[in-house]
Amino acid sequence: MIDAAIATGDRGKVDAVIEAAKATNPGDEGEIDALRSGFLAAQNEPAKLRAERQRAARQGAGLLKLWSGKGELSGFRATGNSDSEGLTGALTLTRKGADWTHKLAVRADFQRSHGQAARDQLVASYEPRYQIRDDLFAYGLAQYERDRFQGFAARYSLSGGLGYHVFDGPRLDMSIKAGPAFRYTAYTDGERDRRLAGLVGLDFDWKMTDALKLTQTANAVTETGGAAVAIIDSRNTTLNLVTGLEAKVTDRLSTRVSYAVDYDSNPATGRATTDTMTRFGLVYGF
Repeated sequence: MIDAAIATGDRGKVDAVIEAAKATNPGDEGEIDALRSGFLAAQNEPAKLRAERQRAARQGAGLLKLWSGKGELSGFRATGNSDSEGLTGALTLTRKGADWTHKLAVRADFQRSHGQAARDQLVASYEPRYQIRDDLFAYGLAQYERDRFQGFAARYSLSGGLGYHVFDGPRLDMSIKAGPAFRYTAYTDGERDRRLAGLVGLDFDWKMTDALKLTQTANAVTETGGAAVAIIDSRNTTLNLVTGLEAKVTDRLSTRVSYAVDYDSNPATGRATTDTMTRFGLVYGF
């Protein structure tokens, strides 16, 4: 009976028959467990071989290979330092190798009203990751921002540290990361600021159904008053929080609605501490 179930290759059937066999043959548990172990080993071996072949292929791939990406075009409504409607364009490129993952991202928001710019925001980042083990990775981050409506003409951030995969599955994926950072800000009034900081990040993807996915990203950066009192003299905290819901239309095309919050605890004079934005758009994967 067990051999017949194993011949089907159906793990559910095998487990059911094994459970029944143990109940009716209490003295043969060892032999029954050996049959089940042999079945599992036979099932897992092909998957292991496939994983090894894929890893070898990734290790030998050229620099221009293994890239994937997605582009987004959205409409938005912004509140806070600006109250307007406009367009958002975004592009993300990812290269996932055997041990290294590289991610390039660019997002631009722009709107004009009565011949005047009502919003002009640009964010570009590069993040390499090295997989130390299945659940632990090291990361680096270089980021450039421009947002005159938040009071700065340019902001450069550098960070590096460690991250951990809390969940890593086909339906649920969540990772956190943290590390020291350095940030240089050029304000629109001509002032310059250089500060040490600490960065905390969260990435969360939940594939609720084959066609619907919830995403959550968060980056929090806490600046300090100086290197000597990096922990004690905290001066400024910024938080970028983006929640999105994607509905698949085709294998490559999805619709997306997202809500973003940009918080700055110590903004430039006359600026609001919080900006929010709701976007509705299309995402194309390639």
